[in-house]
Amino acid sequence: MVGVTARLQETPLKPNYVQVAADLTSAESVDNLVAAALEPTGKIDALVHTVGGFAGGTPVHETDEATWDRMMNLNLKTTFLATRAVLHPMIEAGYGRIVAVGARPGVDPVGGLGAYSSSKAGLHALIQTIALEGTKYGVTANVLMPSIIDTPSNRQAMPDADFSKWVAPESVAQQILWLCSDEAADVSGALVPVYGRS
Repeated sequence: MVGVTARLQETPLKPNYVQVAADLTSAESVDNLVAAALEPTGKIDALVHTVGGFAGGTPVHETDEATWDRMMNLNLKTTFLATRAVLHPMIEAGYGRIVAVGARPGVDPVGGLGAYSSSKAGLHALIQTIALEGTKYGVTANVLMPSIIDTPSNRQAMPDADFSKWVAPESVAQQILWLCSDEAADVSGALVPVYGRS
């Protein structure tokens, strides 16, 4: 289950949100989520898809089917179901912004990350396909590809790493906000590298 927040209106003093719990690996759950997000305003301006997971450390010949399926479900299936669901109202409105979080190994594979790299490469291809299909409807679709993001969980997992080379979460957020803005109307189908200093 994941918590999804839809912004309805926001003022400096009183943010207004609706929160809905959903299983993004289930088409029915995703459709219910989108219906709930549509209810207050009748439209969805942007989808920022950040759901995903990581597994790695074994070569392809030692990767079990469960790991492969988990990566495909978390990184690719959730993207497909979420984008498919929001595209209907976006196309009807003639406007939409889709931003998904991909990964550098999706374009630059790493040994030991076969399932992860493949799932992210599939995400990249899916978003670029949506960008091509969305052009005539005013819908853009782009991918941010961060390297390692400087989060507490990543620091805990890699305590000996040089954190100064990692990407700050605020940097990722700024790129997402720009890609969702009207100023980014001419940018679609991009795989945007956000590699920090790594």
